[in-house]
Amino acid sequence: MTIREILESFRHIAVVGASEKRERPSHNVTKYLIHAGYTIYPVNPNLGSVFGITCYPSLPDIPAEKRKNIEIVDIFRKPEHVDRIVDEAIEIGAKVIWMQLGITNEEASRKAREAGLEVIQNHCIAVEHNHLFGSGK
Repeated sequence: MTIREILESFRHIAVVGASEKRERPSHNVTKYLIHAGYTIYPVNPNLGSVFGITCYPSLPDIPAEKRKNIEIVDIFRKPEHVDRIVDEAIEIGAKVIWMQLGITNEEASRKAREAGLEVIQNHCIAVEHNHLFGSGK
């Protein structure tokens, strides 16, 4: 699948490493995705909510009725943490692993592809969306 096809086809995104701090890229990307019409599931064990949306400690901690909808797992974590997140994404039935700008992990990417997931590395989902579709507003 192309990036365009992914962004057109899938509307439910778990943002792993979501932040309430305005200076963090994950904060601005989450805000952008909400305004672009995506359903967001923030994941951060240290937060109760982001933008008024309940934040979960991990992907498996998201209630089953919400977890089953997650299609894209957007990762804002260091590369050494990606492998565990990919395992969780496979476990919950996600369709896409998206590693944000500056994040690559070849072993985790291989594992995700072998499990049938699409993988995007080292790209900002908001930048790609804005490039393809405009600001989302």
